[in-house]
Amino acid sequence: MWNDLVIWFSGINPIKAALIATIFTWLVTASGASLVFFFKKLHRGALDGMLGFTGGVMIAASCFGLLGPAIDQSAGEGFVKVIPAASGFVIGALFLFLLDKYLPHLHINFKENESEGIKTDWHRTTLLVLAITMHNIPEGLAVGVMFGAAMGDSQMISEALIVAIGIGIQNFPEGIAVSMPLRRQGVSRFKSFWYGQLSAIVEPIAGVLGALAVTQFEPLLPYGLAFAAGAMIYVVVEEVIPETQRDKYTDIATLGFIGGFVLMMSLDVALG
Repeated sequence: MWNDLVIWFSGINPIKAALIATIFTWLVTASGASLVFFFKKLHRGALDGMLGFTGGVMIAASCFGLLGPAIDQSAGEGFVKVIPAASGFVIGALFLFLLDKYLPHLHINFKENESEGIKTDWHRTTLLVLAITMHNIPEGLAVGVMFGAAMGDSQMISEALIVAIGIGIQNFPEGIAVSMPLRRQGVSRFKSFWYGQLSAIVEPIAGVLGALAVTQFEPLLPYGLAFAAGAMIYVVVEEVIPETQRDKYTDIATLGFIGGFVLMMSLDVALG
């Protein structure tokens, strides 16, 4: 079945493949957000564990799915070979750094007066959604760039599918992480679900743009892969981990991180 899936994706346009894969990751987010129709509250420890899991998947996907192929795609030997990956990684991190400094947003476990970015009177709900949307931009880029880099190569298609599956798995708790706090604050079930799934709608957009960029400008391949890795790791270190370290469930968050990392690493080895 896995080989059939790889063969099918190998036979379609990489931009279309990126769109399909990122629609899948978006739908998984919506599935997580849909839990608000059944539950109103989520234990804080469970939420921290899920966020930690998300961070573990993102770090592993960056290392195994993006940086490795970025270096493999680079020409030269020694330090010369690593320059494109290192440069793309730094640029990706700087991109999220600027987004973090200027885009108004509020992290899940933070108080309203701890919002970041340009000061605004936007509603707390909007700021929470924008925080998770920031997470999803590099995730969509990662999937899109991977499919763009594959160019029909079955091995790279397999790697791209693994990244998409990993991103999809960690998107389930992300959907919960947006919708549940909104529901707990008294927002209706439908609106909580709507905002939860809306946070990931940016993934298909970012995925198509990433695939389009690297297919039109092939020399960008290693830079694009590393860019997505740098952006994702910045998100984990600056956004995800601090959110899990503000209460007494830090150990659960750490175990969640390890579980996410191991799962993504295992997928890469078993299916790649």
